[in-house]
Parts: sequence; structure tokens; C-alpha cells
Amino acid sequence: MKKSCFCALAVFAAALFFGSYSRGDDWKIVEGKITTDFAKKVDPKSPLPEYPRPQLTRDAWLNLNGLWDYAITERDVAAFEKADGKILVPFAIESALSGVGKTVGKDKTLVYRKKFKLPKGKDWDGKRILLHFGAVDWKMSAIVNGKEVGAHVGGYSPFSFDITDALKADGDQEIIVTVWDPSSDSYQPRGKQVTKPGGIWYTSVTGIWATVWLEPVPVTSIEKLKFVPNIKNSTLTINATINNVQDGDILTATASFQNAAANPRVIGSRQIVTRNARNSREPRIVRRQSLAASVTGTAQGEAKEPLVLTVDNAKLWSPDEPNLYDLTVTLTRDGKTIDTVKSYFGMREVSLGKTEDGITRILLNGKFLFQQGPLDQGWWPDGLYTAPTDEALRYDLIVTKQLGFNMLRKHVKVEPMRFYYHCDKLGILVWQDMPSGDKHIGGRDPDFARSPESTANYEREWKEIIETRYNAASIVIWVPFNEGWGQFDTCRILDWTKQLDPTRLVDGPSGWSDRGCGDIHDMHDYARSPKMYPAEENRATVIGEYGGLGLPIKDHTWVESEKNWGYGGNLKDGADVLKTYDRINQVLHPLIAKGLSAAVYTQTTDVEVEVNGLMTYDRKIIKVDVAKFKASNDALHYPSPELRTILPTAVEAKSEWSYTTDEPNNGWEKADYDDASWKKGKGGFGTTITPNATVGTEWNTSDIWVRRTFELTADDVKVPTKLLLSLFHDEDAEVYVNGVKVFEVKGYTNGYINAPLTNAAKAFKVGKNTIAIHCKQTGGGQFIDAGLQKKIPPSDGKRVW
Repeated sequence: MKKSCFCALAVFAAALFFGSYSRGDDWKIVEGKITTDFAKKVDPKSPLPEYPRPQLTRDAWLNLNGLWDYAITERDVAAFEKADGKILVPFAIESALSGVGKTVGKDKTLVYRKKFKLPKGKDWDGKRILLHFGAVDWKMSAIVNGKEVGAHVGGYSPFSFDITDALKADGDQEIIVTVWDPSSDSYQPRGKQVTKPGGIWYTSVTGIWATVWLEPVPVTSIEKLKFVPNIKNSTLTINATINNVQDGDILTATASFQNAAANPRVIGSRQIVTRNARNSREPRIVRRQSLAASVTGTAQGEAKEPLVLTVDNAKLWSPDEPNLYDLTVTLTRDGKTIDTVKSYFGMREVSLGKTEDGITRILLNGKFLFQQGPLDQGWWPDGLYTAPTDEALRYDLIVTKQLGFNMLRKHVKVEPMRFYYHCDKLGILVWQDMPSGDKHIGGRDPDFARSPESTANYEREWKEIIETRYNAASIVIWVPFNEGWGQFDTCRILDWTKQLDPTRLVDGPSGWSDRGCGDIHDMHDYARSPKMYPAEENRATVIGEYGGLGLPIKDHTWVESEKNWGYGGNLKDGADVLKTYDRINQVLHPLIAKGLSAAVYTQTTDVEVEVNGLMTYDRKIIKVDVAKFKASNDALHYPSPELRTILPTAVEAKSEWSYTTDEPNNGWEKADYDDASWKKGKGGFGTTITPNATVGTEWNTSDIWVRRTFELTADDVKVPTKLLLSLFHDEDAEVYVNGVKVFEVKGYTNGYINAPLTNAAKAFKVGKNTIAIHCKQTGGGQFIDAGLQKKIPPSDGKRVW
């Protein structure tokens, strides 16, 4: 649809659309799906009443959230006869909280109408009036009192229109918004939205999904601020975009510190997360009074030039100490104040650098901090893209901290500005994805060629996302591509992203089709023994997705059916999830010493038929014991234990094994099995084309069975859980000790993993032991080798699993 036609529809709709002012009794939540308890707190007369832009605040504003009229029209029809009903803004029309629960699709247009009265008084009279949208998915146009005021394309960034010239002097004002969103039927960034949801793909989101509001501003006004902290010289560079700025205008910035953002109307007192003693699965909030603020720096200069503010004795921002500075920025002309805004900032630096062991890692404020957190989808059963309340938005982050995580990866979705504000306040590092769109490629496919229109749209939307979230202290990494979803011109896009923001790292892509560029080499591995790429000279190595342990809980799932699933399989209960998760952490721990900088666990909550979440989709149940889960995560920040070899691998010694490529008789795994007829060969077994493999004996058939004996002392078996299996498998393997299965794994590794063993106490004994392994090959390289290591606790007595 051409812009002129699109706007014409809105103008014509304004003339025909009628109805009375909205009342709370015009709305009720759509029934039929699970909901959060937060949905009960939604006030249809004032949903999401909080100030929507915490890093650029003014006292005067008008929230337009609430009940609007809506209609769904044919895309090529320029009129409709009447409103279809009421919709609760800012919830997408497909959501239960919208009160509608309908899909729109590529062949329809969604039309909104809102009537309002402009406030009177000194804060509003004679000012320019801006109409702000937090986010509208996807192509929209706005009409005020029959006059077009602007259009926008893109579903994830805030934008505004100056509507002053369209306003009437008095009486009712009317806004008409028209939206067209083809979702997965076109190329636009959409993340996990599809027209036919299922599996990892979710319900479409159409139209307004973040706060709509009005703001009065002076003719010469501060439009935006850009902060660049420098922790080495304790300065903050402020770049201000000012409308109608004149020569001689002066900008003054004053920073103060009380570890809270400046505006108490927005913030309230400082909040500290603790654990509810009655139920360790339910975090609660204890409040204390904010400390008195002290001025830490003032700078003044020409408004057209960057302003450099020196921050005395700068307190750095980190997950453990999320120190934030309040900032007041004032614009003056001839000594008179024209405009004042309040904001906040954090002093922090993210970079690549080598640690003492010579390994390139991700550094925060010049120091290595292992980053671990959940893949955070940001979906809600009642609001879809939109959290029911600000408390709900914050709740997920509180639980994330309670579980012992220090970061999250915001997965192919972008949040409203208050989400990043809460991350800044709570101390949560954020890896921000670009929502995927257009075509997908496989893990071994080359980049695909987007159309010029798709390329231009991607770049425009990604640039908007980066620029509008630039000041968030919590965001440390940009992720332009997830796996092969929409992946094109990879190295160019990664380099361009770095040019847009040289202060942060660029991960690219997260998983699958690496091109050797960007700051990070990122592996996705949902095996119970996740692996990592080897450390590199110029890139950090991370695990961008792992885990995915599923647990459907009856009466708390999107659907009650066998369609509920988890990447890592569905487990039997929360204790099983915790036990399995803890064992995965035992695998991760030694990888940190080898260079692993970060790991992202799938995921924060269940979403629709995905039941990988640590919480149910309705947020009513945290599936694991919070304190024990946190203890497991905390242990990753202790030094890795020393590992002493018990049974050497092929890298350490050329040990002899018995082996056969013909399927053996039952009992082949038992210690007393007679393997005299088996061949003898040096480990490991495989083909020389297999990367990183130390081949002692060639194996090129589909299956192999190998056995060998080794000795254990009484000290070795005193604490059998300290024994680790060193395994290089390509592909599927099952491992037995003395006839007891101690490990089973699917897929392949590109090196040795150190994995904890099941049934260790039952399997090992003093004296002679027998290890027996079956490995199955399906394609590509092939290799099998194993050894045993013993964990020696650190001298400081910190936890070793």
C-alpha cells in the first residue's frame, strides 16, 4: 500500500469513526488462556501509568494509555462503517489484555481512534505538543483532527510527531492511528512472531504495544542525549540533540550520586531484593530510604558542542554494584532557562582483553567477569509483547538476580525503555538481539541476498534500536543475527554495528554460521555436556545458548497437550531440573579456565508450547529451589578445581584398548566380559580428517565398541563424585564403568569435555576397573576417546561439586 493510500484510509476513517469516551466497563480480559496474577492489577482506565522514558524526563506529560476505539478493515478498502469495539492500549490486538484477542494479517488494516482533551496551564500553554509512541508493529500512520502528522515503519523503537499545528484551540482532540503488519508474510524484523504459531514460533503481535503519551516542550528543546562514559579519565561526554538551537545557547550538566535515578516520581526509594523466608521460590522487595544526593561534577558549554563532564571519584557500574548517577541538563539563552530535563547514567566499560593466562576474554571495567544468564524472550500469556504491569516487567528481572545470574540475552525482541532502566537499577548485563526477519539459512549455508528494500529496512530499524537504547548502562553487547535467521552480509553488518557503537562488543552471529568476524565466537549447544569453541587471539568465546531443560506443569501451560516440549527434553520435576542443571554447571566450570567468557541458558520462562523456562509462562511457579539454584551458579565464580589425571586420554598417552566394529554379545560392557577375540589398538579411534582428533587407530565404520582396564586407589574412590569423564565423541556415545552406565550423549564435540558421571558411587571400586564405550557415527568426521580425571579442591575451600 502506498503511503498516500494508507494515510487516506486514516483520514476517511476519522470522518466516519464514532463512539463515546471509554469506560472501564467496556473492557474485560479475553478468556481461554492462562494469565499472570499481574493481569488482575491492570486498570483499564490507566494501564501502565509509569513514565515511559526514564533517561529523559520532564515533569509535564499526559498518558494516553487506556481504552481506544478500533476497527479491522480490508487493506484496500478506504472506509468502514463503524468501530468494531474497544481495545485496551498498549496491548496488541491479538493479546488477551487488549480485550479483543483477534488476528489481523497482511490483508487487513488495524485502525485506532482516541479522543482526549489537552491539559491547560503554564506547563502546556504555548508549548509544542509531541505525540509519543513507545512501539507500534509495524507500518503506521497518525492523523490528528483530520490532519496527517506523521508515519513510521518499524516495530521496536519509540518515535514521536509534533502535532501542535493539528490541534484545536479547545474541546475534544482526536487521534486516528492506522497499522498494517504482514508479520511472517513479509521481510520485516519480527523475531518469533508468525501467522501460524507452534514450536519455537509464537503468536503475531500487531499494532500499538507500548505506551502512547503526550509531552509539552518549548520551541527550543532538548530532543535527546547521548552519553559516552570514559572510566579511564572519569569523564562523561554528553552529545545533545536540540531542536531550534541558536548560537550562544548554553548547556549545563550537573551530576549527583545517590545510587538512584533523579526523578523520585519515576523511581521511588531504592529497592533491594531478598528472599522470602516462607517460600524460597518467591522473591520479595524490602525498601529503604534513598541516601541524600551529593554533586559529583558540573560542566557547561556551547549547546551545539559536546559537553565533557568530569565525574569526581567515579563509582563504576557493575552487576554487583549497579552505581548510577543522577543528571540534570539545563538549556539557557541569555541567562534564562529554556528547557530542563533529568536523566541518569552509569560509568562502565566493556571491552576485549587478555587476562593473566593470555586468553582473550570479555572484560567489564577492565576485569574479567564470567557472564551467565538466561535467554530472555520477553513474552507474556496475557500481554504477548507487553508486560501487564511495570511490576511484572521488573519481576522477571528480580527472579533472574535471585537465581544467581548476572546477565540476560534479550532474544530477537526489543523491550520498552523501562525494561533497560530496571536492568540498570538492578545490575543486570544485557545482550541485545536484533529481531530476526526475512529468510533463514542453514548452519552451513552462505549468506543470502536480501532485496534492496529488505536491506534498507533492516539497517534503518537496527540503527533506530541501537540509537534509542544507547545510554543504557546495562547493554554491553549487540547481537545483529541469531543463528541463520535473516543472516546476510554478515561481516559488513557486524562492522557497521561496531561503527554505530564502538563502545560495546558485537556478537555475530549468535550460533551456527560464523564468518570469522565480530568480537565473539558464539556456540549454541543443547547437549547435557555443552562445549565451546577454542579461545582465539582476537575474539572471545561464549556459549550463546544451552540447556533448554523442559518441565511442563499442569494447569500452567499454554496448551495441555503433548506439543509442550523443551530443547533438552522434558524432565520429571523441579528437583530433576535442578540436578541436571547443576551437572551442566559442572561441565561449564572447567571451560571458564579454558577461556569461556559467558554462557546463556535457555530460558527465563516457558513461552506458549516451549516449556524450557525456569518459571512457568504465567509466572506463578518458579520450577527450581531458588537458593540451591543460586548456589550452583555462584560456584562458577570460584576458581576451577585442579584436575589430576587418573586415566589418560590419547593426547596424554598412547594407551592400548580392546575394540571391535562388529556388534558384540550382550554383556560387553561388564567387567567380567571376555574380550579376548577383540582387536587391540591405541586410542583414540577415528579418522584423521576429524578436526582436533589424536588418532591412534583408524575407525571408519558406523559403530565401534572399545574397552580397557585401569586401577583406582581407595583415595580415588573415597568421593566418587569428584571423578570426571574426559570425552571426545563424534558422534553418539554411551559409557559404562564395571557394567554401570555412567554417561550417555548425542551429537559430537570438537574436543574433550569434562563431564560429571551418573551412578559414580555404584560404578567405581578400589582396584581394577573396566571402562567400556559404544560410539555410533552417521556422517562427517568420527572419533572416540576417553579418560578420567579427579577434581582437587582449591586451597581456599570454595565449593567444588
